[in-house]
Amino acid sequence: MKVVILQPSYIPWRGYFDQINKADLFIFYDDAQYDKHGWRNRNQIKTTQGNQWITIPVHSKGVCDGIPINDIRIDWSKSWAKKHLKALTYAYSKAPFWDTHHSWINSIYQRKDTFLADFTIDITIELATKLGITNTKFIRSSEIANISGKKTDRLINILEKVGATQYLSGPSAQAYIEKEKFIDAGIPIEFMQYQYKDYPQLHGKFDSNITALDLLLMTDRKAITHI
Repeated sequence: MKVVILQPSYIPWRGYFDQINKADLFIFYDDAQYDKHGWRNRNQIKTTQGNQWITIPVHSKGVCDGIPINDIRIDWSKSWAKKHLKALTYAYSKAPFWDTHHSWINSIYQRKDTFLADFTIDITIELATKLGITNTKFIRSSEIANISGKKTDRLINILEKVGATQYLSGPSAQAYIEKEKFIDAGIPIEFMQYQYKDYPQLHGKFDSNITALDLLLMTDRKAITHI
């Protein structure tokens, strides 16, 4: 069984969904430490003015003290949901499949989740289905009992608990992952190679480093052929 373990992110890019598509089991690493300047609560969209960040505000007290992702609370004192929906509408209302998906996108921003991970994980699973990914199973690392260790040891412990026979990782992990520990555990590692063909986009030169919502709104049912 091929397993991927990744931190939940806000409407992730295409490569994230490529990993989901390649996995038999995708584990949202929701009890990993929150990284304040990562992708957990933000992403980019293409606009007529260039790429634009959309960021979910969170209550940051204690973030630097090793708080896990699944304890991060959304800051609803700010009207960010309305702003994100407006930004997406402005950027993609002329996309070929905006009319197909705008109702679902609107429903996203009607949610009132307390915790960031609940919001981002549910949206990621829904978006995966819309992109044509239907055979992958999903769980959260926080749902797996009696996980011990740190860093590589913890990953291996999770993989052993779920019965993984192969681990699929992003390419940047090659710089720091302790490969010999995976060899000792009898779990082969495969590293992703992100090489994708372009697809039609709005707003100028092609850019792959944006949310996969762009891919959905531009290609709809053909999205899976670009993953």
